[in-house]
Amino acid sequence: MKVLVTGHNGYIGSVLVPMLLEAGYTVEGLDSNLFGDCTYGKPPVSIAEKCKDIRDVEISDIQGYDAVIHLAGLSNDPLGDYDPDLTYSINYRASVKIAELCKKAGVKRFLFASSCSNYGSAGDEFIAEGAEFNPVTPYGKSKVLVEQDVSKMADESFSPTFLRASTAYGMSPRIRFDLVANNLTAWAYTEGLVRLKSDGKPWRPLVHVEDIARAYISALSSPIEAVHNKGFNVGLTTENYRIREVAEIVRNIVPNCEIAFAENAGPDKRNYRVNCNYIALTLHNFKPQWTVERGVKQLYHAYKENGLKVEEFEGPKYKRIAHIQELIVSEKLSKDLRWLHK
Repeated sequence: MKVLVTGHNGYIGSVLVPMLLEAGYTVEGLDSNLFGDCTYGKPPVSIAEKCKDIRDVEISDIQGYDAVIHLAGLSNDPLGDYDPDLTYSINYRASVKIAELCKKAGVKRFLFASSCSNYGSAGDEFIAEGAEFNPVTPYGKSKVLVEQDVSKMADESFSPTFLRASTAYGMSPRIRFDLVANNLTAWAYTEGLVRLKSDGKPWRPLVHVEDIARAYISALSSPIEAVHNKGFNVGLTTENYRIREVAEIVRNIVPNCEIAFAENAGPDKRNYRVNCNYIALTLHNFKPQWTVERGVKQLYHAYKENGLKVEEFEGPKYKRIAHIQELIVSEKLSKDLRWLHK
């Protein structure tokens, strides 16, 4: 099977690609490479790729593939809040356009990187796939809109699947330090403080980036009727934590650290607790292998091995929004996030 991965050089994509190759797929990539200078540790695996903005994708970019895994987009709430209209243009309208092109080009399978952020402010009860969406950020709203529009395209020739990932964590060649477990472990290692930016009470479902990749491979290899036009919460039901609980796991693993609250730490309106039983019951080959405890140990050892410093993970190289702003100030990138020159 020949697969195109958009955003293949990003946080998830750079973990997914080698796993797809190992599973025997022919893989090519498409990425605007906004974060091409943000490698942490070993660089991403090199594959045939097109350096292209997803807003500019044409049918010729899509033809010849059996499946498209669409990961590309503005990947978190700070980036999404940077310019909500831009978020909708990239995350929503460009994604729907790619799905339309896939259908026209005869690409059978379309796997979309959705998010449990779709559920937004949902309270303390477990949420399954049939729950009402309640996104509270432009990022979350953009994901909901894609699901709603693309699901209407489904037919015998075009089969979309929506993978709603829990909050990711874990090592990647294009690591994100804005993710809660990654960030708390980084503060603990560098400063001896597990620095909470909220009151620590909200619930989050957490899933290792490698297990997200396993979900895509499982969906891709499953019978099409098992995944046709369906949404899946990606993770383990047992891996839901209050942010304070994640902080306690970090404190127990990283030596000589303590929990501290950042100035102005207050409530976080994003609060959701996700039931992930459906993916386990439907995709029998999906076998998550990580817990937050094991993932924090992985992160701690990686930070120690690479000698992580505060100015790195809080600076423009690894902080997504700061990196984008630096590219704009240096006039390499336009304000609508198009390359002016590299």
